[in-house]
Amino acid sequence: MESKNPVFSRSRQQAATGWAGPNPSPDQLQNMYDAPSYAPPSRPAFRTMTLDDVVVRGFLTLGTLVVAAAAAWILNVPPMVAIGAAVVALILGLIASFTMSTNPALILAYAVFEGVFLGKISSVFEGMVSGIVLQAVLGTAFAFGAVLTVYSLRIVRVTPKLVKFTVAAAIAAIGLLLVNMLVGLFNDGGLGLRTDSPIGWIFSVVMILLGCFFLLLDFDSIEQGVKQGAPEKFAWQCAFGLTLSLVWIYLEVLRFVSYFTSSD
Repeated sequence: MESKNPVFSRSRQQAATGWAGPNPSPDQLQNMYDAPSYAPPSRPAFRTMTLDDVVVRGFLTLGTLVVAAAAAWILNVPPMVAIGAAVVALILGLIASFTMSTNPALILAYAVFEGVFLGKISSVFEGMVSGIVLQAVLGTAFAFGAVLTVYSLRIVRVTPKLVKFTVAAAIAAIGLLLVNMLVGLFNDGGLGLRTDSPIGWIFSVVMILLGCFFLLLDFDSIEQGVKQGAPEKFAWQCAFGLTLSLVWIYLEVLRFVSYFTSSD
């Protein structure tokens, strides 16, 4: 005899239809079958650095520097303003270098203050020797193209030993400049490193080559950053490094050319 207990009847009905509700339709079963077995957790968008990122940020940084230099030249800023801008640029450059900063405001601020200094010193040299700034710009562009060619053809490979040599040479060069400055307080011309003499010529050539070696390190840093998937913001640090090296080369070429040219 069939039981008339309502609780028992309801239990049998649930057992027949299933505890999860009504049976799925054929379309629902197909959708379940087509769905992926595992969906990875969503992650925030992360774009890696490309060569185009470095080029764009490099043009922005160099463009800012050139505009600031042109403004300082046209406005003929006082020497003390240029010296103050150089000090600020040095401080900002040291911060950006030692912290490996990717802050665009910091890097562009460095470009502005460095540009003011370059604009003033370029106008001073141009006043002494007509056309020297154009020669220095062309010389810097030639050095950039030559180093890029050497790096692209793998004529010189960037190794840990080369990095250590370049850094050590830079520290030694800066040390010599400081000693030359101190000696210059008591002896006119100091050690002769910044005079129109064979010692001065050789030292300027060494400084230009040192700047070219830093360009090699910059190119390698860019290539490794792209290969290893560095974040997009790292392009700002690469642009800063290129700007720093080009400023170094420009100033040294400007001084070197001044040794062999004279105004009428």
